[in-house]
Amino acid sequence: MLLPEPRGPLSRHLLERLVQPPHDFSSPPPEGDAIGGDDFHLALYLCYELHYRGLPGVSEEWEWHPSVIVLRRSLEADFEEALCTQIPTGPAEDDIAVQLHAVTETECEFSLADYMRFRSTIEEFKEFVVHRSAYQLKEADPHSWVIPRLSGRAKAALVEIQADEYGSGSPERIHARLFADTMESLGLDSEYGAYVNVIPGVSLATVNLMSMLGLNRRWRGAAVGHLAVFEMTSSVPNSKYASGLRRLGADEATEFYDEHVEADAAHEMIAVHDMAAALAEDEPALAGDILFGARALVELDVAFARHLMNSWAAGRSSFYTSHAGEQQVR
Repeated sequence: MLLPEPRGPLSRHLLERLVQPPHDFSSPPPEGDAIGGDDFHLALYLCYELHYRGLPGVSEEWEWHPSVIVLRRSLEADFEEALCTQIPTGPAEDDIAVQLHAVTETECEFSLADYMRFRSTIEEFKEFVVHRSAYQLKEADPHSWVIPRLSGRAKAALVEIQADEYGSGSPERIHARLFADTMESLGLDSEYGAYVNVIPGVSLATVNLMSMLGLNRRWRGAAVGHLAVFEMTSSVPNSKYASGLRRLGADEATEFYDEHVEADAAHEMIAVHDMAAALAEDEPALAGDILFGARALVELDVAFARHLMNSWAAGRSSFYTSHAGEQQVR
């Protein structure tokens, strides 16, 4: 993994400082689109990566440096405000399980899974996999931050789900490893962070949402709602992705998606009833946050799907491009 190229004043400002020894610095106010902006979300993504596997050539002492945390909190505040502007907030008005199912029934004209199943080219499928690699190569990690912030039934349910995500003790069955296998089967680089340079802000935003909810204790309810809907909406699309790969003759690349068809069908009931509904019952004040996390996931995934479908319909790559010209996946 190499440090990505900056995409604007904010990411440039941060990258120029991170390659130096830790020191105090001040940052300009965030600018641009807080929902899917390229410069905005690359900067936020880099702040979060310090808490995951770090950044190449960057001192680990930067992770909790006050100057970085001030910048991160400023970006989070704008991201949160933008999401709250677009997503209904407030207390839950009905049974949480019923409302979560209602969230998943949101109509979307951009059916990405159906497109991948019936119409995508192999090049488009590779693009899709590269976009998703920003999360799938660390699958489950953002939600695992929530474990020590829960107790009782919700905690036990979350741990049960996460144990499966991490292969139930088998390193070769860790879902992130299965996704790396998929990338390699498609001739892609499976190194963690290999494609950050080409993944646009609209895709990074979906990962940044998980990181923000996982890292901030006050958003533990939203993180639970996010994971619940993540599991509820996984099995059917993954079946379609696997079918699309088989249509394209890439049968050897389907194991990751086949695994999720079975695993997430079982996880759905656990996530909705044993985790989300149990948390809402034990901590009623978090019910509204649970729904916010669920709706935020849907909102950003719709934007992601729209970006891919519109790009391909126009005959262009869905990757981020710099002023120097399109960047290609090698």
